[in-house]
Amino acid sequence: MKPPLLQFTDKGIYCEPAQVYLDPWKPVDKAIISHGHADHSRWGHKKYITHHRNVPIIKHRLGEINVTGKNWGQTFLVNGVKFSLHPAGHIVGSSQIRVEHKGEVWVFTGDYKVEDDGLATPYETVKCHTFITECTFGLPAFKWTGQAEVFTDINNWWAQNKAEGKTSVLFGYSLGKAQRLLKHLDPSIGKIYTHGAVENMTEVLRSVVDLRTTSLITKETKKEELLGNMVIAPPSAHGSTWIRKMVPYVTASASGWMTFRGARRRRAIDKGFVISDHCDWDGLLDSIKSTGAEKIICTHGYTEIFSKYLRELGYDARTESTQYEGELAEINTESQNVAAS
Repeated sequence: MKPPLLQFTDKGIYCEPAQVYLDPWKPVDKAIISHGHADHSRWGHKKYITHHRNVPIIKHRLGEINVTGKNWGQTFLVNGVKFSLHPAGHIVGSSQIRVEHKGEVWVFTGDYKVEDDGLATPYETVKCHTFITECTFGLPAFKWTGQAEVFTDINNWWAQNKAEGKTSVLFGYSLGKAQRLLKHLDPSIGKIYTHGAVENMTEVLRSVVDLRTTSLITKETKKEELLGNMVIAPPSAHGSTWIRKMVPYVTASASGWMTFRGARRRRAIDKGFVISDHCDWDGLLDSIKSTGAEKIICTHGYTEIFSKYLRELGYDARTESTQYEGELAEINTESQNVAAS
């Protein structure tokens, strides 16, 4: 029996005919990278291939690397295997990786979401035989409200805090979530300030997308300047000495995990807004159905529960162990960013 087109190895997802890895977690000769978050784009590969919008992101994170940028849908051959990148909708420059060889088509999603956030290139369905999907939020309890309604709530929260003479501190990951917040905050309410980790990544993204003006918080920034205004900061800034400058302030977190009240209590957050850069339960199921795939491989998140449900629906579904962590990786990266700022 011939080996599968994509194999799960101790280094990452390997395409043997092409001798290429997809989002490998150990150093390899050639890697195709889905997006810029730390669990999917790691240092040490000899050659990187990714979408051209992700090039400045991973260069910022990884330094001077040998990287080639591709366009959406652009086919490139490696040892006779066809590869192409397609929008994943997760963050700016995030891709699904399509692999075709001898009439067989596999798609690796990386991380993805189906709601158009107005910033990342919207998710596109890619037909395939085997679909490798994340399931970060693969439980029926996760069901997202449309972002227009969520951002109305966020802006109303900000306006109320301003009326009470308080600074609004909104936590979101420095790559992806922070820029999505920035895109939809109402600047007529007040000024938008940023933590250094957020500002640095936002500056990188300004080279590929249009983002409104922000003000970096420095040692010279006075507490009085911040009153009534908005501060976007990474989650790890909460509880740090840096945040003391914001007093009096009110905190909020923008995350899919805010679905659970316990998550907000554990993080000592005043307010939680449920907004995620990953699919909810229905988004995952709809995406899988639209691909036409019969074989589904679940890589990270609620893999066992989700794959069991897929089997009940009639899919040939299984799980594979990887080092992808979804939002956990984003949290870990933020800790490093805060320490370095």
